[in-house]
Amino acid sequence: MFEKFEKLVNLALAEGFEKAEVYARAVGSFSVGVYEGYIENYSVAKRAGLSLRGLLNGQMGYASTESDDESEYAELVARAKENAEVLESQDEQFLYDGTEKLDWISSLNPELEKVTPEQKIALAMDLEKKCLELGGEGTRVASCEVGTDSSSCVMVNSLGLHRTFESNTAYAAVEVVIAQGDKQYPGFAFRFTRDFNELNVEELAKEALAEARKYIGAQSIPSAAMPVVMDKAAMRTMLATFAGVFSAEAAQKGLSLLGGKEGGNVAASAVTIWDDPSDGLGLAGMPFDGEGVPTQKKAVVENGKLNTLLYTLKSAKKAGKNTTGNAARASYMSTVGTAPTNFYIAPGKNTVEQLYQMAGNGVRIDELMGTHAGANPISGDFSLSCKGMKIENGKLTGPVEQITVSGNFYKLLEGIRAVGDDLWFGFPGVCSVGSPSVLVEGLSIAGK
Repeated sequence: MFEKFEKLVNLALAEGFEKAEVYARAVGSFSVGVYEGYIENYSVAKRAGLSLRGLLNGQMGYASTESDDESEYAELVARAKENAEVLESQDEQFLYDGTEKLDWISSLNPELEKVTPEQKIALAMDLEKKCLELGGEGTRVASCEVGTDSSSCVMVNSLGLHRTFESNTAYAAVEVVIAQGDKQYPGFAFRFTRDFNELNVEELAKEALAEARKYIGAQSIPSAAMPVVMDKAAMRTMLATFAGVFSAEAAQKGLSLLGGKEGGNVAASAVTIWDDPSDGLGLAGMPFDGEGVPTQKKAVVENGKLNTLLYTLKSAKKAGKNTTGNAARASYMSTVGTAPTNFYIAPGKNTVEQLYQMAGNGVRIDELMGTHAGANPISGDFSLSCKGMKIENGKLTGPVEQITVSGNFYKLLEGIRAVGDDLWFGFPGVCSVGSPSVLVEGLSIAGK
C-alpha cells in the first residue's frame, strides 16, 4: 500500500526537498433520487488523487494530481518545487514525525459495502410512497434521495509517518410539501448512519410530515427582546456558522475574538463544547488529522471556560503550545487548514419541556435562514430570518414565522441559561457539528 508513495517521497528528496509528504485520497458515492414513483436522478461516482507537499528553503510547496501513473511523479515534484520557490511565507513549516500506533484505523462497515443498488432504489421508492400514504390529500414529495459514500486516505512522509484510514456511510433524505389553501408548508427529514438497516422509512416519513404540519397557520409576533429556546437544529446551525472562531490560526490572524482568551470564561457555566474524534458519534471521526497527528477528545469550552483553541503544528508552534490534532484537508487538493472533528455542545439534564417552563414567555426557534449573508464570522454579529413556535406560560402555543433574530454569537454563549438533553448532529462533512436545545436569555426578535 505504501510502497509507491514512498517512491514519490524519495524522488522529492532526490530533487532537493528537505522533507516531503504524500497525501492520497479516494472517494466513492452512489445516489438515487425518485419522483412520483420513477427514478429522477441516478449517480455513481469515484474520484481519487494525491498531493505532494515538501519543504524547500523554508517554504512548503504543494502539487496534486488525479493520475495514478508513477511515470508522472517527476512532473508532480517539479510543480511542487515551482510552487515552493514563489512563496514568501514567514511562518515556520512542519511535517509530523510521529510513528506511534493508532488505536483504530477504520470506520468501514463491510456489510454496508454489500448493499446493492437495487436495495437503495427500493428504499427510496418506499420512502416516497410512505410519505404520500401517511400524508394524504394535499401532500407531495418534493425530493427523495438515498445514497452511500465511502472514503479512504493514505499518508506517507520522509520522517517515517505511515497512516491509513477508511470509512463509509449511508443516508436517506426526504422533503415533503403540504398544501393548505394557497400556502405550501415544507418539511424535511434525513438520517446518516453506517448501518443501512437503520434507515427507517416510516420514521423518516412521519418526521418530515410532522415538520411540515407544525407550521400550518403560522403568524408573526410583535417585536421584543425575549427568552429564546434554540431548538437543537437551530443551535447546531448557529454553532456550525461560527465554528471557525475556535481556530487558533484564525485568532492569530485577527479573525476571531477568542484570541488571548484561553483560560478565561467565554460562555455561561452551563456550556461545555467538545471536539470528539471518536468513531460513530457524528460520523466525522478520524484517528489522525490532516498532518498525521493522532486526534484527541477535548473540552474546548468546559463549564464556560475556554480551555483551548484548535491548533495545527504551525499555529501551535507560533503560540508555544502543542498541536491539538485539528489540521484538516477537505480533499487531496487542499492545503492544510484547521477544523474540528465531531464538534458539539454537551447535552444537559433538562428536557425540552423544562426549557419551555424556564423560558416562561418567549419563542422557540426551529430554523435559521440566510447564515451566508446574515452572520459575520469575525465579529459574531448575526441577524437571521427564522421560524419556530411561540412559548406562553411555559408551553408551546402555536407556530411563528416571518420573524428575525438578532444578536452576537459570543454574547449568546454567555447568555445560555440551560441546556437540553436532546443532542443532535447535522450533515457530516470535513467536520460534523451537533447541539442540544438551549435556553438563551434576552435575544432580540423582530416581527410585526
